[in-house]
Amino acid sequence: CLVSGCVYSQNMPVFDQGSILISAPSDSEVIKTEVVCPNDSNPMGILMGGRMVEWMDIAAAVCAQTHAGRICVTACIQEVHFHAAAKVGDIVTITSRMTRAFKTSMEVYVHAYPRNVRNTKNQLVCNVYFTFVAMDPRGKAVMVPELKPISQTEKEHHTEALHRKEHLQKQSSHKKARPPEA
Repeated sequence: CLVSGCVYSQNMPVFDQGSILISAPSDSEVIKTEVVCPNDSNPMGILMGGRMVEWMDIAAAVCAQTHAGRICVTACIQEVHFHAAAKVGDIVTITSRMTRAFKTSMEVYVHAYPRNVRNTKNQLVCNVYFTFVAMDPRGKAVMVPELKPISQTEKEHHTEALHRKEHLQKQSSHKKARPPEA
């Protein structure tokens, strides 16, 4: 199925009269492909970081919404890491996959690989974790389906997601506890 340039699994979670189902990370995986055009790049012909993050946010949102079966909003973008450059003409493949579902929020891992049409070598250009919150039609957060990791890698990502959430919560509480600077 193709939605806004994103391809995702046909095994979407289904809600049955408000019950929450359990799904695997692969059930909502999204693969999005973009071609870097001149308007996506800086004067050196290198893809602008903001455009890459925009593309990744879209892929992550489709992944989260597919899992939740609802509209989801971006709550957090954790440390964006750029490892290499994508250039005009490169084909960028962006993959997003759920790592963990909490009560109303979900963590999605996204990574991007560019390749030149003449060179089939793929090199990681960027990776990041996004957090999304599922919303009801009135804009209130709602519960999301559980996520059941299957592979060992999925289980590791699932465990690490809890550690990242706890770390972010600690950082947030420390910022709130600090007195304002004069």
